[in-house]
Amino acid sequence: MGRGRVELKRIENKINRQVTFAKRRNGLLKKAYELSVLCDAEVALIIFSNRGKLYEFCSSSSMLKTLDRYQKCSYGSVEVNKPSKELENAYREYLKLKGRFEALQRTQRNLMGEDLGPLNSKELEQLERQLEASLKHIRSTKTQCMLDQLSDLQNKEQSLMEANRALTLKLDEVCARNNLRPPWGGGDPSMAYGQPHPQPQEFFQPLECNPTLQIGYDAGGSDQMNTSAATPNASQQANGFLPGWML
Repeated sequence: MGRGRVELKRIENKINRQVTFAKRRNGLLKKAYELSVLCDAEVALIIFSNRGKLYEFCSSSSMLKTLDRYQKCSYGSVEVNKPSKELENAYREYLKLKGRFEALQRTQRNLMGEDLGPLNSKELEQLERQLEASLKHIRSTKTQCMLDQLSDLQNKEQSLMEANRALTLKLDEVCARNNLRPPWGGGDPSMAYGQPHPQPQEFFQPLECNPTLQIGYDAGGSDQMNTSAATPNASQQANGFLPGWML
């Protein structure tokens, strides 16, 4: 009587499962060895038990060499075809970027007033509206920049005026403490600059000379001048005034 067909399902009994695993593992390793010897084939077998224990068989000298060969045979074609697809996608992206770059260059030349021949009336009107909008935007930006600069200058002016006022108050305090008179005389300090100082009347001395212009040599006039120089009148000595030619 022959053995019945075993139903392929998980063995629930733990002992029976371990016994079956050991028998079939040994049989599988034996079949792998027989296959490598009989057929001169390179066979590699890797088995992990449910507990994580490793069982392996390799007909060659190194399992790593066999696995490396397997990896090259399985994934080598994929790696060879992959660069071609990547190159094709990169070339398509390059064509798109090239077309966009050329369009931008053409638009830039049109904005600068170049290569306007191929454009029709609608494209020229659109270009004109674009230039007007750009000009308005530039003018508004320039105006805003000037207003910002003006505001900054006004703020600096205000801060300088406040600093000047504070220094003026400190100087007034120092002058009051030392019984000194400020240079602006207690008034507006800004009025003290740019005004000429009055000079005393004694600083100016009147000059007395003959208003008649003499050209040539006059003996009488020369003697009179020598006499005047030798004996100045009493009024000039009293007042301390000297003739203009003696200065």
